[in-house]
Amino acid sequence: MASITLDHVGKAYTPEVTVIRDLSFDIRDGEFMVFVGPSGCGKSTVLRMIAGLETITTGTLKIGDRVVNDVHPKDRDIAMVFQSYALYPHMTVYDNIAFGLQIRKIDEAEIKKRVQEAADTLGLNDFLDRKPKALSGGQRQRVALGRAIVRNPSVFLFDEPLSNLDAELRVHMRAELSKLQRKLKTTTVYVTHDQVEAMTMGHRIAVLRPCGNDPEVSNLTQIGTPMEIYDTPANLFTAGFMGTPKMNLLKARITDDGDAVMFHEVRLPVSPQFRDAALRSKGKDVVLGIRPEHIGAAHEIDWASDCAITGTVEIPEPLGHEVIVHFDVQGQTISGRLRSHTSLPAPGDPITFQVRTEAMHLFDPVSEQRLR
Repeated sequence: MASITLDHVGKAYTPEVTVIRDLSFDIRDGEFMVFVGPSGCGKSTVLRMIAGLETITTGTLKIGDRVVNDVHPKDRDIAMVFQSYALYPHMTVYDNIAFGLQIRKIDEAEIKKRVQEAADTLGLNDFLDRKPKALSGGQRQRVALGRAIVRNPSVFLFDEPLSNLDAELRVHMRAELSKLQRKLKTTTVYVTHDQVEAMTMGHRIAVLRPCGNDPEVSNLTQIGTPMEIYDTPANLFTAGFMGTPKMNLLKARITDDGDAVMFHEVRLPVSPQFRDAALRSKGKDVVLGIRPEHIGAAHEIDWASDCAITGTVEIPEPLGHEVIVHFDVQGQTISGRLRSHTSLPAPGDPITFQVRTEAMHLFDPVSEQRLR
């Protein structure tokens, strides 16, 4: 096993095209780290730099105590699982798993032992004589995992490995991958654009965004445990990206006395965590963040609230266990939650929701940083 250290790592294809800028953080020995972000944010590029498949333009990358900027991929002691599985179609499952060991001239008895252990772990014993075309998507993905496991690497790298699977199988494979990582305790870096995968699998999450043309902007917006990212987003990007449905981000203003936030005619008392920040920003515009689960019908909520928002229903989204209601308040769309769908509101209906003010977030509209 090994830690991974990125020290001011950057990647530019030309002087005008920078895709990774100034990444600095550590991935701990044995940790399951997830890179999450929208398409084009550079998460796969970072993974490929760790693997050695992309050169590093600036900075230093270490695996363990060794600087690997110029180390060939095969000498980095990593194993990578791709989105496309990358199996050899003419080989059996056994030979696909064993191939990497065979080209390294590992003893045949040891190869057989490792392949059998991987097959036992991944439930592939009944498929060792089959070829990839005779397997389902989930089985092919397990073969790709088996090929990585038998290497006994210091680091596993996963590049959106579940994106080609159907929804039910993705849920199953998320659980299987998490159990496998806990069992092997191998340092793992996992790339996904799926927030649910990130929240359910990672020990920590690194949220990435496109760095753009501003030389002061890094791709990394926040790094932390799933609940740290969810409960205390550091900036507007993280707040708006993490969460399904996403957080409501509303134009608001702190009152002149600093005791409340005004959203149209609604006065929302400032919670203790923002008291000092609100006093420093009296009378200023802010962005008010409230998650839909903290906006609910009065007869359903389990928190005390005397703050209500009234609007007009735009569209209800029944999800079985709850209904997400998108409603308009003087030109701004807000999402709230109903736990019951016995009386489903219709577009155009008036609706009133209570707000859990102690769960709100405040952001500076210029710097986009969370008020602290």
